[in-house]
Amino acid sequence: MTARRASTLTEVAHRAGVSLTTASKAINGQGRISEKTRARVLAAARELSFSPNPMARSLISGRSGTVGVIFMDSLTERFVVPVMLGAEAALSEVDLSMIIGDTTGGAEGLGVQVKLMQRRKVDGLLVVGDNNAPTPSLGDRWGVPVVYVHGGTDGPADVVHVPDDRGHGLLVAGHLVDLGRRRIAHVTGPQGARAVEERVAGVSELLADAGLRPVAPVMHGPWSQRWGRAAVRQLLEAAPGVDAIACGSDQIAAGVVDALLAGGRRVPDDVAVTGVDNWSVFALETEPPLTTVDLNLEAMGAGAVQDLFGVIDGEPVAGGTRRHPGGLVVRGSTVPAG
Repeated sequence: MTARRASTLTEVAHRAGVSLTTASKAINGQGRISEKTRARVLAAARELSFSPNPMARSLISGRSGTVGVIFMDSLTERFVVPVMLGAEAALSEVDLSMIIGDTTGGAEGLGVQVKLMQRRKVDGLLVVGDNNAPTPSLGDRWGVPVVYVHGGTDGPADVVHVPDDRGHGLLVAGHLVDLGRRRIAHVTGPQGARAVEERVAGVSELLADAGLRPVAPVMHGPWSQRWGRAAVRQLLEAAPGVDAIACGSDQIAAGVVDALLAGGRRVPDDVAVTGVDNWSVFALETEPPLTTVDLNLEAMGAGAVQDLFGVIDGEPVAGGTRRHPGGLVVRGSTVPAG
């Protein structure tokens, strides 16, 4: 007598007319879903004699129950960790786990990691890149579903999730203009970096829409406090009347604040300062604390995993870039306490 093939969660979701994630939440008693939807999913599970054992499902479906996560540059750990936390939380919702791999960057190193992941029979790959440089596209030659996060690619068909850096520039510049600042400068990271150029475009667009011109050309330099301090010394000579400085990162902004205070300028009374990243070691330890943009990296990681679910499950997931908005966090570097 032939044993009956056990049902999969995908079949339960299809019968109940819901997404795979919703079906998983209903089965596991998690998430905010209506009782009507939960009851429909549970009824479908009973009809199909579904077993929620993740190992049994993976053996029956021929899947490993794992997703490979490759990050391109361990030096970007500050950004990789929250992306991975969001990805891990989304994976756990459907009983998948992750295997982590690290590469020194470049197409060759990425290819080596992909081969290692293939040997471990992962169901899909999440490639975490550097937001300032393009990630080498794997194309479709590896036979494993791939989604890219925190780094764009040159493949138009790739599914890519990146921060909305142009939007971040619009946020900080809009905040400064709304506060009545009119002599605004922009001090940022290396010229040519993707995130830098996008943020510059956002700041420039907002100022132009407000009928303003920067008090000095955009100032490019390394991602460092040292550069922030040096930029302020140059800026105060060129534009002593500056009343606001939009910085391309919190690290640069911390140096900017130090140099302004050392030069006798009050922050924010004389000069308002903004950053980007909401990196607590700088945003909260600077005095006054920095107004900045939180990149919402965990939400971006979760969003990338949702698309990867769809590709693995055979759903029609459109290629292209998804830009994830950040949120402005207002602190004492632009608005005085109290």
